[in-house]
Amino acid sequence: MSIIKTISSDVDSMRAAIVPLPKVILEPLVRHALREDLGRAGDLTSDAIVPRDVQARLRLMARETGVLAGLDLARLAFQLMDAGIQMKARLEDGARVVPGDEIAVLTGSAHAILGAERTALNFLGQLSGVATATASIADAIRGYGTRVSCTRKTLPGLRAVQKYAVRVGGGSNHRFGLDDAVLIKDNHIAVAGSVREAILRARAGVGHMVKIQLEVDTLEQLAQGLELGIDAVLLDNMSLDTLKEAVRLVDGRAVTEASGRVTPATAVAVAQTGVNLIAIGWLTHSASVLDVGLDACDA
Repeated sequence: MSIIKTISSDVDSMRAAIVPLPKVILEPLVRHALREDLGRAGDLTSDAIVPRDVQARLRLMARETGVLAGLDLARLAFQLMDAGIQMKARLEDGARVVPGDEIAVLTGSAHAILGAERTALNFLGQLSGVATATASIADAIRGYGTRVSCTRKTLPGLRAVQKYAVRVGGGSNHRFGLDDAVLIKDNHIAVAGSVREAILRARAGVGHMVKIQLEVDTLEQLAQGLELGIDAVLLDNMSLDTLKEAVRLVDGRAVTEASGRVTPATAVAVAQTGVNLIAIGWLTHSASVLDVGLDACDA
């Protein structure tokens, strides 16, 4: 029961304290994106039009309502183009923005700022979109003791930063990869022959620090898993009544996580069943980009 209480009591505190990702994780992503955009010959447009010694003062502006995430990547994009560029943030990751909010002011080489503009906005818009989508669920279920969780359905190469954006939006992270926990799914059960055999093989094959989660479609599978002492259960595509019964059967013996096309409109009803977590894949694979622009400062 203590594990379950910890999850519920930490909801608000984890929303408030998001640790930034280290530069060593972010820089390779930004360098790759800049190289992709600059291609074989660099920024032909700016090379032809903008002298290298021209200085500029520009603003990152919110054009939609949402939650900011990805400012560190945007800053890196500009400063990797020219270390002399200064980016003074008016807001921080996690800030709620509305159209017209000034996010940051950039000063420095106009040529370099324009060369990094699209890369910076791509990261900032995409990650802010993930944070905004996450917040739409987290806000809806606030007060129920249930957290929204992402999945491994992330864009290739962007998992670390997308999962960071989920945390910024008030969500929780599921596995970062196949190597940090066991999740026994239907195909594993099919290969093993039964729920029991799959769990026994998993427990024999991993160390004592590795958690084991079982995905179930039925209450019968859930009962089999509980008999063997699983750490968490993923309740997949169950009706609300079945979810309630599943939570009752678990009775605090494992972490309960619901999944299956949950939206802001349906999240409250799912949370009311008493599950600890709601897993949602579209937070990372299909979230709409938040519209952020780079505009000239007023004279």
